[in-house]
Amino acid sequence: MIEASEVALLGGRVRCFQPTSGYRSAIDPVFLAASVGAEAGQTVLDVGTGAGAAALCLAARVDGVCVIGLELQPEMAALAVRGVEASGLAARVEVVVGDLLEPPGELAPGGFDHVFANPPYGEAGRENPPPDPTKAASTVEGAARLVDWLAFCGRMVRDGGSVTIIHRAERVGEILARMGAILGGLVVYPLWPGDAREKPAKRVLVQGRKGVKTPLTIAPGLVLCAADGGYTREAEAVLRHGAPIALAAVDT
Repeated sequence: MIEASEVALLGGRVRCFQPTSGYRSAIDPVFLAASVGAEAGQTVLDVGTGAGAAALCLAARVDGVCVIGLELQPEMAALAVRGVEASGLAARVEVVVGDLLEPPGELAPGGFDHVFANPPYGEAGRENPPPDPTKAASTVEGAARLVDWLAFCGRMVRDGGSVTIIHRAERVGEILARMGAILGGLVVYPLWPGDAREKPAKRVLVQGRKGVKTPLTIAPGLVLCAADGGYTREAEAVLRHGAPIALAAVDT
């Protein structure tokens, strides 16, 4: 069993358990969850849920939603289940152990209103994985490459549904090429670390919809940090109060 410590998200509304050593998610899953335009009664798939941070944040924000988290590593899935129970979200979140390259039979293609993912940022063959196996699986691509993640997300979402991912800005060209082949209405939403005129975005949210053919949109994005080093009011609203991020693709 992985030794874990508790992390409070959304101002304490979510209790998430992460490995004490090894991989620990930061703010990215919170922003990812905020960008999914789910509604009550809809079913959402979180691909590579890890310790469940994004799934828990989405479920805490949207009453009546059903979130299924798919996770390859049983130890991480167990931590996600622990977070589900501690957060009182068992009626909204289910964790399934499985591989997106050989998905469990209960995950039906086209069976989800929304699909979202935080794939490993490191590109296989270009970055050395860290020695900790849990952290390595979470941060550097393994057998499933980015193209596999995006293809799987596209298969699982229904017509008219959305696929949303968060990733490194430097890989946005590859992401758009892959997502553009299976989705339309693409939106790139930068997360600026500070003043957008001086510092480039390190992370981007990218969203598209199945069966939509509208052109690519570059959204203004969100500035994370204010001049004093703290979070901006807009970022704080997402991180602490569970405010949604409205992407253009939701209204396409």
